[in-house]
This record gives sequence, structure tokens and C-alpha cells, in this order.
Amino acid sequence: MRFSGLRILKEGLTGNKGWSPHWRDPEPKAEYDAIVIGGGGHGLSTAYYLAKNHGMTNIAVLEKGYIGGGNVGRNTTIVRANYFLNGNSEFYSHSLKLWEGLEEDLNYNVMHSQRGLINLFHSDGQRDAFVRRGNAMVNQGDDAVLLDTAGVRKILPYLDFDNTRFPIYGGLLHPRGGTARHDAVAWGFARGADMRGVDIIQNCEVTGIDIENGAVTGVQTTRGAIKSKKIGLTVAGRSGQLAAMAGMRLPIESHVLQAFVTEGLKPVIDHVISFGMGHFYISQSDKGGLVFGGDLDFYASYASRGNLPMKEHVMEAGMTLMPMIGEAKVLRSWGGIMDMTPDGSPIIDKSPVEGLYLNCGWCYGGFKAVPGSGSVFSHLMATGRHHSEATGFRLDRFRTGVGIIDEEGTGSQHNLH
Repeated sequence: MRFSGLRILKEGLTGNKGWSPHWRDPEPKAEYDAIVIGGGGHGLSTAYYLAKNHGMTNIAVLEKGYIGGGNVGRNTTIVRANYFLNGNSEFYSHSLKLWEGLEEDLNYNVMHSQRGLINLFHSDGQRDAFVRRGNAMVNQGDDAVLLDTAGVRKILPYLDFDNTRFPIYGGLLHPRGGTARHDAVAWGFARGADMRGVDIIQNCEVTGIDIENGAVTGVQTTRGAIKSKKIGLTVAGRSGQLAAMAGMRLPIESHVLQAFVTEGLKPVIDHVISFGMGHFYISQSDKGGLVFGGDLDFYASYASRGNLPMKEHVMEAGMTLMPMIGEAKVLRSWGGIMDMTPDGSPIIDKSPVEGLYLNCGWCYGGFKAVPGSGSVFSHLMATGRHHSEATGFRLDRFRTGVGIIDEEGTGSQHNLH
């Protein structure tokens, strides 16, 4: 089933009775050429690109819950490529290019909106840092525009420019940055993978990883044993637990990151805005809700909920930046489990176990990386070689200390990223 304007018109006139399910609900086979554990954005995109780019169709995606029930449905939907260091900058540039052609590729509306992202700065030192970042982005082939105070005021007149503690010196505009609809991204990739023969198996929790003579042979699940000689782990905050089933201890801590959404309001915030003097970022959804977030809760946890002190911290930063949002009613908050690496950058690599591949450690960057992650991870699983845009995400950098990608300049410490 393909979507088109004519098809939508026809269904609308005939009671919408001709739509079929977006993907099948198959029983798991006894054996697959490859298994992807985790039915979130990264797992689904990996399966999609394995089928599309590498011709592998005898694939299963195993999801312990339902598609879209994890971090891919628990984020603030930001898409950007404004990274600074080699290793990250080329990867996120690659991912953004895939975002820009994703709807046509999937034949599915993921509501990708390149509304522009603005990082504000509030001191001379921050301005210098963003000038360097902007130059690096332009050299990478991406877009960046440096704004002074008047330039920011013209675009974002509702900010508190008279704040004496955090004066707005200007901002770095990333015009191609923006947002996408998180659920639609999961559904689009699930549909696209299913159309290419991939089995998407929900309510199928992996309880063990079978290994013989140093190589994987399959997995144990709540729906029986499934054999495969290639297994990819894409389980976000649960990466450490799944790796432990294979006898590995990953350099990862799992932390909670909260996000919030308000009642629906008339359009007021056209861009994605990031506050430089407090970890606060905000945009407005298509339904009118203000979607915003801030810092991690700064304690390791597997609980998909947050705490009140961090809620207060995020609200304080929002009110400091734009007091106008103080009258908005917060409808709900949620927590996503972040798999944090010591340098704040992901791991996409082979594991010490033959046939077992790792895709983890995305920290804050998981959603915007979805298409890029699937593209490069599928290349690694299919060919055994690292994709040219992801050569820096090696596991052994934490053992050797060579190639650490400390994007924020805050040191190799989990909780600082």
C-alpha cells in the first residue's frame, strides 16, 4: 500500500475502509540471517537499511513491548547537525541529509519540519565558542548563521532581552535544523522494513544470548529460541543489561532525561531554541503544545520517570529565558532512559563476541541520529566494515584513551554529558 494524495481523497470519500495495517504481526521463525534487538528508531532503521541497501530480507526486529513505546516516543523530537568535532560532525551531517529525503524514501509523512534551530549565547566566551562551531559546521558542508542581539530580537522578539544576569549577546542559527514527529518516524521505518520482508515481532523480550566458541548462535526470548549468526543490539538505556547477557560490561551508565509538554496554544514559537546559560531547549509542536526539556536527573536509573527538583530546575530556566510561558499549563512529563558514554558520543562497533554488534551510547543524541544510525550500523552488520561517516565510534577508545570524542569539552565522565 502506497500513500498518495489521490488515495487519501478516495479513502476520505469512502469512509476510510480501504486502509490495511502498516505492518504484519508475524510469528517468529526458527532462524534468521540477522536479528536486531530493539524496535525503537535505531533498530527499525537498521532493519530498513539492511533490507534496502544490502538486500538482506530474512531479518527479525525483536521488541519486548510495542513499536514506538520506548525512547523513540519519549523525546523532544529535535533534528540537527550542529556538531563541532571530527567524528561527530560528519556523522550528524550524514544523518541530516537522510532526514531531508526520508519522507520520499519511506513514502510516509514523518512531519520533518526544518524550522531552524538557534543556540543562544550570553557572554563573550560563549560567542567565541559558537563562532568556532559555526565555522566548523560550514566547513563540514552544513549551514550556520551568526546572529547579534538585534538579529536574535528580530526572529525571537518574545525572549527576555533585559535579563541582567543572562543578557542575550546573540545566537547561532542552524536553518536546516528543526523537528520531526517521533511516532511517525517509528511507524514509517516499521512500515518500510515490513514492506521489504522484515519480520517485526512485538511483545518478544530477549532473555538470553546464546554463544558457542566465541560466536553468537542466537537468542532466547519469551516467545522461544531464535537462531542467528548476526545480532545487533539497539536497546538504548538497556544496552548494559543486554551486553551483560553476552558476558560484557560496557562503558555506559543509564540515566533519566525528562521532557515536558504544555496544553495546546496558538502558534508562537517558530524555531527550536536552546538557552546557553541553562540546559533548556524548547519548540512548539504541530498540535500547539510547547515541548521542552533540560538536564539529566543526574543519578543512574532504569525508571522512566523523573524527580521534582529537576522539574523545578527546567521550569526556572524556561522562565528565565521567556517569562511569557509562565501562564501555560504543563499537561504531562515523561522520562527516557539515556545510555550515557564517558565522552558523550555513541558506540557503533563489533563486540568481542563474533557476530554480535553494538549500537549504543547515544546520550542526548538518539532521535536526530535515527536514519544515520540505521544507515551506518546496517553497513557494519552487512559488510563487517565501518561506514566512512562513523569510523570514530569505536568501543576500544575507552580502553586506549585514543580517539575520545569529547564534544562538550567537559571531560570523560558520564554524568557531565
